Amino acid sequence: MRGPHNIFRLVRTGATLERNAAMADILEAVEAPRIARIAIRTLAWPFKWLGYRGDASLPPVARALTAMGPAYIKFGQILSTRPDVVGDALSMQLRLLQDQLPPFSRGRARETVAFELGRPADEVFSEFSEPVAAASIAQVHRAQLADSGRDVAVKVLRPGIERAFRRDIDAFYFAAGLVAKFLPGSRRLRPVEVIEHFEGVVLGELDLRLESASASEFADNTENDEGFSLPQVLWNHSSRRVMTMTWADGINAGDVAALRAAGHDMTGLSQRVIQLFLSHALRDGFFHADMHHGNLKIAPNGDIIAYDFGIMGHIDEYTRRVYAEILYGFIKRDYKRVAEVHFEAGYVPADRDVDEFARALRAVGEPIFGMDASRISMGKLLAYLFEVTERFGMETRTELILLQRTMVVVEGVARTLDERMNIWDAAKPVVERYIAESIGPKAVADDLAKTARVLARFGPRLPALAEEALIRLSQEQEEPEQPSRWWGPVWAVMGGAIGAAIVAFFTLF
Repeated sequence: MRGPHNIFRLVRTGATLERNAAMADILEAVEAPRIARIAIRTLAWPFKWLGYRGDASLPPVARALTAMGPAYIKFGQILSTRPDVVGDALSMQLRLLQDQLPPFSRGRARETVAFELGRPADEVFSEFSEPVAAASIAQVHRAQLADSGRDVAVKVLRPGIERAFRRDIDAFYFAAGLVAKFLPGSRRLRPVEVIEHFEGVVLGELDLRLESASASEFADNTENDEGFSLPQVLWNHSSRRVMTMTWADGINAGDVAALRAAGHDMTGLSQRVIQLFLSHALRDGFFHADMHHGNLKIAPNGDIIAYDFGIMGHIDEYTRRVYAEILYGFIKRDYKRVAEVHFEAGYVPADRDVDEFARALRAVGEPIFGMDASRISMGKLLAYLFEVTERFGMETRTELILLQRTMVVVEGVARTLDERMNIWDAAKPVVERYIAESIGPKAVADDLAKTARVLARFGPRLPALAEEALIRLSQEQEEPEQPSRWWGPVWAVMGGAIGAAIVAFFTLF
């Protein structure tokens, strides 16, 4: 599949980039040598007529990707979350990508609904509107359930979108292989791995059952969050290519004039957006990673309503604790502690100097804290932090890059609602609460309890595991020139058993 037959697609892609003046930005992003830039642009120029012309109101790369269709738009949107790959300048361009594509017909949508749900659309929905929103992968219709009269939103995949995406992903792999082979400077960007990441994200979005599952999990996590609500997934009316949710009435979060006219507390909304996002990221490790204005509404009662759950972020518990300590250290301006956390987590190689790293972190934090409170940006702080850690040898962590990108978007929403809002004042109580709950005596007790539960599952096997480890250890001691590899397992078994005994003692007595 990934062979020469993709050459024409590659030529058309290059022609479209050149026609929309985007080729230079792309070549700069992949750090192509000067001779390669000249050669590629010289080869692409005669074929400009094959390229598509994009929307002149967009910057060059966004314009070209929009002209090439859904797969390229989605690719650009995902790359906008990876400034570590494409650089800050190109990342900013890609964030402007428009996702409003011409809709497909209402009739085609009804045909998809009938096929997916196994009965005529009229039997399921008494009303089914023209499209109210059309994006790169799917479009949304407002409808009414025939049995209850309940208003719902019905998301339907574009006809043939799976086949189109697989065809374009095939071409992306072909191009990535050529880039990695002939542009050595691009190898640090791992172009093939970038396409693999893109493929994984898109294939997930092409199965609306997975988005429904994300929405359901997110709803379970946030059901007790005051001032926040989500539409409910209607599983009986959803499938792989159709997703039905309750309709959410409200004002778009970007319509500031309408929100003020409705009498909403703009400062309160602004702070709540920040606090909710941080709560979801730190408390749950599962957050909405596309919280721009278009995916948020404000309900008549003031609740913030989120929808469109195609892009969600995941952070494991250990990383959440590290991230919280880093944020808290910056809030307290304790740069030595922030540096120590990086070393303790293994983010920065142990052979680097912790005091030198702390001074570099101070150079990041102090200029930001010297700003007027209304101009402080946590997203910028994280971006500067990643620049410094990269200089000290920290490897890119995709989940933190996504978190930082989402933080920038959420801050933008918050400042739209109240341009004078203080990010740190809004964030501090959430971070402090998480620190108190996750990095204290209670957290230690919880960790020991979890360890005890795990050991309990292996309880009958612990004696045999300990005996095997001790036998291996005694055998290796007969060969002292070889360092033992079994002290780890021995200490793990012994330490785990001791920990379990301690937890059991305090639980029982």
